[in-house]
Amino acid sequence: MRWLRQWGPAMAWAVVIFALSTQALSAQATGRIIIPLLHWLFPQASLETLAWLHFALRKSGHFVEYFIFSFLVLRGIRGERKAWELRWALATVAIAACYAVLDEVHQAFVPQRTASPLDSLLDTSGAVAAQLFAWAYVRWWSRRLGHSAANRVPAKP
Repeated sequence: MRWLRQWGPAMAWAVVIFALSTQALSAQATGRIIIPLLHWLFPQASLETLAWLHFALRKSGHFVEYFIFSFLVLRGIRGERKAWELRWALATVAIAACYAVLDEVHQAFVPQRTASPLDSLLDTSGAVAAQLFAWAYVRWWSRRLGHSAANRVPAKP
């Protein structure tokens, strides 16, 4: 059960990512909801501006979903250990990048979706950003506690 407790959240989030890649959340489908909402928020905005905002929101979703995925994969890799190590971060980013590519391959077979290597790059950048954030947090926490080991994370209370 320990393995499931460590890896379950990452696996569940991978399912969420897969579900977000379906036809139900294509640009056409989300545009029917998001563009009217954006028009309500910004009534003076042109149709081109609203379309650009819709595009930007969708692309930021790529970054955010893989930012979260990266933390969850790191959690699985590190297990019970309360630390951050570069090799774990690199493995995490590699797993996230591979999953991003698989997600784009999946989208190539979904009607109304398109596969884009740039989306995989954006996904991977979200994973890298999460690892940089984790590294910075560990360094900050270690300095706050006065620890010399910069990769130690505090135990949970």
